[in-house]
Amino acid sequence: MLPSSTWVVAEAFAGMQSQALGLAEAAGLTAKIHAIAPHGIWRHIPGRFWPRPLSAIAPKLPAEMPELLIGCGGKAAAVVAALRTRARGVIVQHPRIDVKKFDFVVAGRHDELIGPNVFVARTALHRASPAKLAEAAAIWAPRLAHLPRPLVSVLIGGSNGRFRLGVAEARALAAQLAAMMQRDRVGLALTPSRRSDPAVTAALADALLPLGALVWDGTGDNPYMGMLALADAIVVTVDSVSMVSEAVATRAPVFLAELPGASRRIGMFLKDLIDAGRVRPYQGRFGTWPVEPLDDTAEAAATMCRRFGY
Repeated sequence: MLPSSTWVVAEAFAGMQSQALGLAEAAGLTAKIHAIAPHGIWRHIPGRFWPRPLSAIAPKLPAEMPELLIGCGGKAAAVVAALRTRARGVIVQHPRIDVKKFDFVVAGRHDELIGPNVFVARTALHRASPAKLAEAAAIWAPRLAHLPRPLVSVLIGGSNGRFRLGVAEARALAAQLAAMMQRDRVGLALTPSRRSDPAVTAALADALLPLGALVWDGTGDNPYMGMLALADAIVVTVDSVSMVSEAVATRAPVFLAELPGASRRIGMFLKDLIDAGRVRPYQGRFGTWPVEPLDDTAEAAATMCRRFGY
């Protein structure tokens, strides 16, 4: 029997909450989100060093616990571990503390974690399920019908301490995308993320809007899921494991737009996908090759349910 109540515990970052919600939804669970934020000095100290995790966050969690807690990220891991005696505890991403403190852990290959309670996923978990993509396709097909086909969807991240995406990088990418639109006669839809610098979005829009591209300006309905569902190819910047993971869950070939910088963990993640033939470096041209959706969210959820007897 499924748990009567489930909480998602994560910082107020869409990428983190989406991973935990994706796991819950794939398991058939309806989860209540509890966004947490460290306060005071604890904002500057990793969660694994918090002596009293429940006192380090605000707002305080309700006293009445659910049957199942699903957290994402290191700070959520400290909170979930502290509550494990009162509820089953699941953590998504590397918890940065002993995996034995949780009933179930979902980690990426690049996290290099092993254990009897660890599920190793090839990609980040997410909410871009086949059902949600089909629903988005039906909603967005008429709204994007004015764009030429084949349609290239472009997903833009932002600087994150490991990779740099400033105005110079945006202009270089915009030049490649503009040339592709003209040479290969493709339609183009582009969306920034919450991390995208407004100046980066403006540089991309300046180059692409005159050519007939759609560049989402952050107002109105977010076309992100529709862009995933309807794309004939996807270009995504390499800074975001979450966006790459959502892109490869579709039936579209995925191109990686390189950025200055490096990350060992992200590099391992991307190499796995390149070696599997699921993604290729973006070189300024449209192309296709046979691909299949790659998404371990449903399998992670099924494994969790078997482990808990749901």
